[in-house]
Amino acid sequence: MGPLATIFGLSGPTLSRGEAAFFRDANPWGFILFARNVETPEQVRGLCASLRDCVGRDALIFIDQEGGRVRRLRPPYWPDYPSAQKLAHVYSYDRSKGLRACYLHHRLMASDLRRIGITADCAPVLDLPIEGADPIISDRAFGSDTSSIISMAHAAMAGLVTGGVAPVIKHIPGHGRATVDSHKALPRISAKKMQLRTTDFSPFEVLSDAPMAMTAHAVFDCSDAKNPVTISKKALTELIREDIGFDGLLMSDDLDMRALHTGQMAGNLTALTRKSLAAGCDVALQCSGKLPDMVKVAAGAKRLRGEAARRAFIADNCAMREKRLDVETAREEYETLLDIGRLEAMA
Repeated sequence: MGPLATIFGLSGPTLSRGEAAFFRDANPWGFILFARNVETPEQVRGLCASLRDCVGRDALIFIDQEGGRVRRLRPPYWPDYPSAQKLAHVYSYDRSKGLRACYLHHRLMASDLRRIGITADCAPVLDLPIEGADPIISDRAFGSDTSSIISMAHAAMAGLVTGGVAPVIKHIPGHGRATVDSHKALPRISAKKMQLRTTDFSPFEVLSDAPMAMTAHAVFDCSDAKNPVTISKKALTELIREDIGFDGLLMSDDLDMRALHTGQMAGNLTALTRKSLAAGCDVALQCSGKLPDMVKVAAGAKRLRGEAARRAFIADNCAMREKRLDVETAREEYETLLDIGRLEAMA
């Protein structure tokens, strides 16, 4: 019997007895850590080992470590990585130096993650920010044009994979036009498909060979005007699998987000899990770390089989090996490149 098609969070910096017992029984495919789970490198390393001991395998352990606003590992134990926008500044003045800075940014983060047992990063962001949209994406994006985003996302993925960390592109098929934050409400994207294919969808199409992607909790009127992509079989099939051509592992964004909790779905994690997997997500992500909620998600989930199991196997293998890196030399080069970007921006 394969792993459960879920990724779960947990409540704190150590594994409770109840969580350990639940994870042993449920056998989720992966886990995800947040700031509430992070204290010191030694503590995180021990926590990751405990999680893997529960399921009896080298399960992927995820984190959101982009830099800037979105980073769970912070000083004093980890470097103060800047946002993607800062890397885009370097790129805007010197393309080759910008790409190198982006690669090193993600290669060094991968080194940080591997040392403490984390093997998957929910990055890079491929969303194209649109003027007037909600600022939830803003400085997390690699610029405001598809060409920059595509080039820098390639460098970001290369840095993560070379460092033995599996990347997750997000938020497919594109969250940049959302005028509300999906953590708080359900966005609606009204643009025509033809326009989206040449803008928002384009970075995801070019990087459609990524091992994993995270869905955008948004309604796309051009496909399914009633349901957000995450629980819409029509939208997941038409927009992501067919138009974009993505064949990697597709995970939902967090099922706890308010964008999904509308109408009959409000508060019903079991039904949301069942609907997201039936719609075409390979894995359901649930992040709260609340054990009663995890039990509800497990009740609606199924075991990884068929194409979902194949995609999960490929994703697992993206985190098998880290190539050697002289961290000190790489960090010196990275800081020099960032300084160039700062000086150019001031000129």
